[in-house]
Amino acid sequence: MSGANDELIVGTRDKRGDWRPNEPLQTGPLLKFPWQPLKVVAWLPKYLFPYNLAFFVVASILWLYTTPSRETLKTLELSWILYLFFRNAALIVLFFGAMELRLYVQRRQGNRYKYNGTFPKDKPSDVFLFKSQVIDSVIRTFVSGVPIWTAYEVGLLWAWANGWGPWTTFADHPVYLAIIAFLLPLFHEVHFWCVHRLIHVPFLYKYVHSVHHKSINPSPWSSLSMHPIEHLLYWSGTLLHLIIPSHPLLVLFHFQLTGPGAIVCHVGFDKIEVGEKKSFDTHAYAHYLHHKYFEVNYGDGNLPLDKWMGTWHDGTKDGDMLMQARFRKKKERMNASRDKSA
Repeated sequence: MSGANDELIVGTRDKRGDWRPNEPLQTGPLLKFPWQPLKVVAWLPKYLFPYNLAFFVVASILWLYTTPSRETLKTLELSWILYLFFRNAALIVLFFGAMELRLYVQRRQGNRYKYNGTFPKDKPSDVFLFKSQVIDSVIRTFVSGVPIWTAYEVGLLWAWANGWGPWTTFADHPVYLAIIAFLLPLFHEVHFWCVHRLIHVPFLYKYVHSVHHKSINPSPWSSLSMHPIEHLLYWSGTLLHLIIPSHPLLVLFHFQLTGPGAIVCHVGFDKIEVGEKKSFDTHAYAHYLHHKYFEVNYGDGNLPLDKWMGTWHDGTKDGDMLMQARFRKKKERMNASRDKSA
């Protein structure tokens, strides 16, 4: 944690009012070679706390106290399907709504640590339904996002209840399942990177992913504001649990990472102030840069996927120059291709 009034010590604000941290973004050390065990050990607390552990705790509570019995889940019935839908909707309202209320409605910390110095509500736009980014995002989240999330969840829980798939138990394989739980956020990042890169193919971007990119200045409700096809692709990673031995608790953990967990990348602030002298890091900057520049940081940086593929932006002016150089080379290749075909 750092002091709430350190905004201009740990970062700078440009003439447009946009803020960026001084320290360049770093990718996680897990797959950096030569491997450095001490750096990996130092990275582990940041990987686990606060988000991944918090979402695992939420998943555990859902599994132990609010999930229908196995006998109930064996039969597809509207009652428990609707129950799961409203449970998921309540989680989204709790996580997204609370953060939106504090940071964007009440503006409890103004625009301190806010990457884009303006607030979406102050700039209505015709690209959104009712010219409102929030209203547009809320509609897309509950009309498409939560139903598709729930459909995947219903299918997986029904499959478990009926013994479809290689399910196991913590009693039989506690170490294995603990390892899978540890790796799930990393698997989600790999899956997300692949899907994300796919939907930046021009045709899919134009008709599908452009919906999400309307939120150039993202806020919490932007997190799941997607085209239905993107929702289908986004949650397809949860089908992993039909391929490898797994457990319903890990299914629910996966859905917390991809449902409420989507807010982590879209909060729009680098730090959230807690009281007058404390704040905690959001780790949202890498994905904010993707919303700003479109063709960088397809992943969140725990794994060096973007570095390997040449699409990493570390948030610095040097990163800006590397990005512009890549864009120029891309334009030159496109022009050369047109000249050959002419």
